[in-house]
Formats: sequence, C-alpha cells, structure tokens
Amino acid sequence: MCNVVYEDNHLLIVEKPPNLLTQGDATGDPCLVDKMKAYLKQKYAKPGEVYLGCVHRLDRPVGGLVALARTGKAAARLSEQLRTHAMRRDYLAVVRGADVPDVCTLTDWLIKDEASGSVRTAPKGTTGVQEAVLHFATLARDRAQNRALLHISLETGRKHQIRVQLAGMGHPIVQDMRYGGGEAGEPIALWGAVLRLAHPTKGEPMTFVSRPQGRAFAAFGEAVDAFLRVQTGETA
Repeated sequence: MCNVVYEDNHLLIVEKPPNLLTQGDATGDPCLVDKMKAYLKQKYAKPGEVYLGCVHRLDRPVGGLVALARTGKAAARLSEQLRTHAMRRDYLAVVRGADVPDVCTLTDWLIKDEASGSVRTAPKGTTGVQEAVLHFATLARDRAQNRALLHISLETGRKHQIRVQLAGMGHPIVQDMRYGGGEAGEPIALWGAVLRLAHPTKGEPMTFVSRPQGRAFAAFGEAVDAFLRVQTGETA
C-alpha cells in the first residue's frame, strides 16, 4: 500500500512509489488512483464507485508526493491552484556531473515523439513544440562519484520536462533509463519531495515533504535531510 501522508474528507496526499502509474493508461497496468480508490472503499466500507480526482501526475518511474481530490469541489479548486501556480511542486534529483552550475534556469522547446513516447528538444517555432522552463539550485556535490544533488522547481509542467532538459544540458539524471541510462533494478534519482498548496475548502496553506528513496539519494543523506527541514520550517 502507498504511504498516506495526509487525509481528510476533501484531500488525500500520497507518496507514489517509483514505477507505478499515477493514473491508468492504455497498458492497463496498476495505477495509484485505482489503488487509493480501493484503499478508501475498504477503509470506509463505501458501496459503489469511489470518487477520487487526479489533479496532477508524476512520470511513471518517478516517486514522490501526489495530491488527490476526494470531492469534485476539491478537484476543481486544486486544479485551479495548479493552473495559477498557487500549488507548488519541488523536486530533488541526483545528476551526473559535479560541475553543474550553482544555480540555473533552463528554457527549452519540447516536442513529443508519439511513436516512442519520448520527448526531445526542438527549435522554437517547430510545429507542436511547447515551451519548458525550470529552475534549479545545487545543494551538494560528490566529486568522487562525479554527481550532484539538485533542488528543482518548475514554471511549466511538460511531459518528461525535468529529465529531458537536464539531459540536454549534459547532466542527465542518475538511473534515467530513457534519457541517460543506468543500472537495472534501481529507481530513477528524481523525486517529488515538496508539495505546497492551500486546503481546497479551508484555504489554509499546507506544506508536505517526502524523503527520496534509492541509493543515489542515500549518498546525499545529510543534504537531503537539511533541505527538507528548511521546507517545513525546522531549525535543527
């Protein structure tokens, strides 16, 4: 069962494990939404279909925090927060190359290859491209392993955006089998670590954090913990 971080009558915050779909697709593989519907149905002995609105997604290989709406009102309000960037999602990633800049903004134009499902950069003005903008700050470096830990925030939410943009600048995410290669059996070193939103009915600001899984993040344990403490306002 997925870890439930927060739950009330309107909102469900869950940690999606790596390699699980957020929402069902043509493959028919298990997905987070269906698993959490089954969880709610069993926990509350609900008859019939359980409503659960999927407000945003994480790529299948990526783990981390996902907000799900338990009512239609909550779904509409959370979707509006996402649209206006009032909902903020921050990521941690471990990339190849310790020489990554301290801070950086990446702006690219991305296009999806419908046949393969992959995304690539393309010149501005190409038919079908979408602008993609992200910002990152380097939190720590491991020069022995030639890797770095990044804090990433998005201005746009394009498919595979973080993975494609970092690979395009020469710093692919560790264990990104599609865009950078890696070792079978280890999850991609990209994690939805911070989620900020206003409660859909109360309006109260809420911040949730999730500690990344995987060996790549374990090597940066102290830096990860320090970053998460700052996000929640802790001082020690």
